[in-house]
Amino acid sequence: MGALGRVGSEVTAAAKAFLRRRTAVFFTFFFPAIIILIFGALVQTQPTGGGLFTEPAGYYVPGYLAVVVLFTPLSRVGSEVARHREGNRFEKLATTPLSRAEWLLAQTIVNVGIIGAAAVLILVLVVLVTGAAGSLTPSPLLLPFIALAVALFCGLGAILGRIADSQDGVVAASNGIALPLLFLSETFVPPDLLPAWFAPYRYLSPLTYFARGIREATYRPPGQLASFTPNANVFEASGPLLELGVLSALAVVFFVAGAYAIPNTD
Repeated sequence: MGALGRVGSEVTAAAKAFLRRRTAVFFTFFFPAIIILIFGALVQTQPTGGGLFTEPAGYYVPGYLAVVVLFTPLSRVGSEVARHREGNRFEKLATTPLSRAEWLLAQTIVNVGIIGAAAVLILVLVVLVTGAAGSLTPSPLLLPFIALAVALFCGLGAILGRIADSQDGVVAASNGIALPLLFLSETFVPPDLLPAWFAPYRYLSPLTYFARGIREATYRPPGQLASFTPNANVFEASGPLLELGVLSALAVVFFVAGAYAIPNTD
């Protein structure tokens, strides 16, 4: 069996394992929906008022997408690595031709599919619940941004799975990393609400490049043209493309580091 066949077989196995865990399915698809209903329908945005949600509804789409792009890969891949370690499954996999990079690639492909489906649900709910359609424009860059961010955090999840001593440890570590990143990476909190001294530290977060790129590609401020459309010229598209390039480089680094962190044996 070649590399493509090995990865394909592992993708099938990982997808079936995910679907068997009803709790994982619930939180992947319904937790973001709950967030949208709470902040989009109940709290709502107040562009002319004070407080946290002072931007138009379309501004917060990257934040809603970041919930699944960040939390799901970290917890799923990290827990899977920890579960394999506890069950001595990596020792068994070491006797097969499947490499560590191929195993992580298969997990990443499954996560891209799952999170891509969740992202579609999120976008539909955002438009229906928050009325953000007027400040959003379709962009072909959505898919690569989501795929690269998922690959990046799958790599980070694999590192957490190697470092943590149990599945509970992975969950605690992933939440401890994800929660600060979610609110300090230009997702829900606009930069002007943060202290001036913190501004340079935003760029240490990979999620910042995801949020900025998605926003530059899809968000249309009131009274302005979209920052990116399929017919835009290279100068109009340079913003999101720059963020996409940075995210691509970071995704490669974290994926390689994650594949290296996966143990050959237990």
